[in-house]
Amino acid sequence: MKNGLIIAIDGPSAAGKSTVGKLLAKRYNYTYIDTGAMYRALAWKAIQLGIKEDDETSLTDLLSRSTISLNNVADKNDLNLQILWNGEDITSLIRAPQIGMAASKISALPGVRLAMVELQRRIGQQGAVVMDGRDIGSFVFPRADKKFFLNAGLEARARRRFQELREKGMEVSYQEILADLETRDRNDQNRQIAPLVKSEDAISIDSTDKSIEDVLDIMMRETGIQKIGI
Repeated sequence: MKNGLIIAIDGPSAAGKSTVGKLLAKRYNYTYIDTGAMYRALAWKAIQLGIKEDDETSLTDLLSRSTISLNNVADKNDLNLQILWNGEDITSLIRAPQIGMAASKISALPGVRLAMVELQRRIGQQGAVVMDGRDIGSFVFPRADKKFFLNAGLEARARRRFQELREKGMEVSYQEILADLETRDRNDQNRQIAPLVKSEDAISIDSTDKSIEDVLDIMMRETGIQKIGI
């Protein structure tokens, strides 16, 4: 028996999925799962070990021998996600643009994708979760209780990612981020297994000209759950 709803939030990079997903989970006292962070964790470790991005056998084997943990750490006003690889906190190490690009490439490998999906299903099957990614409503949980597809214009997403990384002290180029997002969109939409698509029953939200609170209000209204958390 499920403990609560399975809420799926899909969409392209930098559309605001993680930000609004954490807030929604905070409001409902649900567990927040960022599936993109799971691929980033694998990409980070692969780079550390010198495993090539197209080496499906080695990547799948690495994943099978490792443990990826996602812990929700709540404070008064926010909910933060801690990503652990075999118990090591790598949260601050996986957000660099090169990690994101590597994650996009390895996520297209069928063996890696299917292994990750199995893990994600185990994590979320008991419900009371907000899970975001590229294929949650279409593939990981096609029977999710509520599905959202969050999108935004490419330039708006690039500006957000540029500002986010600059605030973290990273020296990044807006034009490089824009090009990276274009490439990631293309990779996500054209991969063989579980490409980025909007499920027919997903609620579309364009966040280009909306604040995070605007998007959150729409999602809360659509889920129909009374506010529980702070």
